[in-house]
Amino acid sequence: MSPFNGLRMRAAVCGTTSGGSFAMRCVPVPQPAQGEILVKLEACGVCHTDLHVWNGSVLPGSGKAATQILGHEGVGRVVATGAGAEGFVTGDRVGVPWLHDTCGICDECLAGQESFCQLQRAHGFDVDGGFAEYVIVDARYGVPLPDGPAAASLAPLMCAGVTAYSAVRRAKLKPGMRCAIFGCGGLGLYAIQIAVRSGAFVIALDISEEKLRLAESMGAQATLIADDLAIGKLKGLGGMHACINFAPTAATWPLMIETIRPRGRIVATAMVSTPVPINQEWLTGTGVVITGTSVGTRFEMRELLRMHADLPFTMETHEIPLDGIENALHALAEGGVEGRFVIRYD
Repeated sequence: MSPFNGLRMRAAVCGTTSGGSFAMRCVPVPQPAQGEILVKLEACGVCHTDLHVWNGSVLPGSGKAATQILGHEGVGRVVATGAGAEGFVTGDRVGVPWLHDTCGICDECLAGQESFCQLQRAHGFDVDGGFAEYVIVDARYGVPLPDGPAAASLAPLMCAGVTAYSAVRRAKLKPGMRCAIFGCGGLGLYAIQIAVRSGAFVIALDISEEKLRLAESMGAQATLIADDLAIGKLKGLGGMHACINFAPTAATWPLMIETIRPRGRIVATAMVSTPVPINQEWLTGTGVVITGTSVGTRFEMRELLRMHADLPFTMETHEIPLDGIENALHALAEGGVEGRFVIRYD
C-alpha cells in the first residue's frame, strides 16, 4: 500500500459546465496502480489546450472531458510506485506530458506516431492532470528529467515545446530553406528557436508588434505583421518552403496558400475548427504537402530535451499559484500573454 494512502491534496477542480469556475478542493491523493507512479508536482504549465478543454471547444461527443482536473505540463518527483512500474524509483524527477497512454497496437503506435493514436488517453482530459499537488503517471510515458533546471523552465516543454518540435520536424527543414511561422505565442516562440537551429531562414508573423519583438529576440531573422501586405512581402523573399501555423484562427490560411512554394509543406498545429478552402487543381499542380501535428511522441520528447540540454530554450514564464488558474485562462483567451503561465506548488 502507498504511504500516501488516506492523505489529501489541494486540487483546482473546474466546473461541470464549459467555462465554469474553478474551485479549490481538498481531495484524496490518488494511489498508483499496476505500472503507474505517483508524482508530487513542483510546477505545471497552463496550456492553450487547457483553455480549449475548459471552454468546451475540443471535447468529445459527450460534451465534457472525462476529468475535472486539467493540466498536462507537469514537473515533479516520484513519491510512490505501483507494482510493475519500470524506469523510475522514488526521488526521480519526472515530467507529466499530454499523453497518459496509448493503445500500443494500432498502425500509428507501431509506426512510432503514437500521438495520432485514436485511443490515446491524456492527462487533464481523459485522466486527472496536473492542476493538483499530486498526479498519477503511467511509467511508460513519464518523462525522465535532470535535477538541475528550474521546474518552471521545464514544464512548458512537456506540451508546448514538444508540439513545436514535432511541427518543425514535420516541416522537414534544411539549411537555407525559408520557413514562415504564424503565431508567436509560447508554441510559436519555441518553434522559432528550433527552426533556427535547423539552419532555416525564419520569418515570424503575428498581429502583435510586442510578440514580434519577442520573436526577433529569440532568433527570427525577419518579422511581419500578419495582414494582407504580408503576402507580397513573403513572395518577395521567394516564397516559403514551409509554413507552420500556431495561430488559433483561419485568417492565416490565405497567407500560407498564397506564399507556399511548389512542393512546400504547410503544417497545421493550432486547433482551428473553421473550414478553409482548398483548390485540388492547385494542389495537383504544385505538389504542396498539407499536414498536421498533434503534440509529440516519446522519441520527439527525448530529442527536444537533448536540444534543451545542449542550449536551453528561452521562454518567458509567469509563475502563478494554484488558485490563479482561472485568471490565467481568461488572459490566454484574450490573446495578450507573452510566454507561458506556470503554476508553482511552493
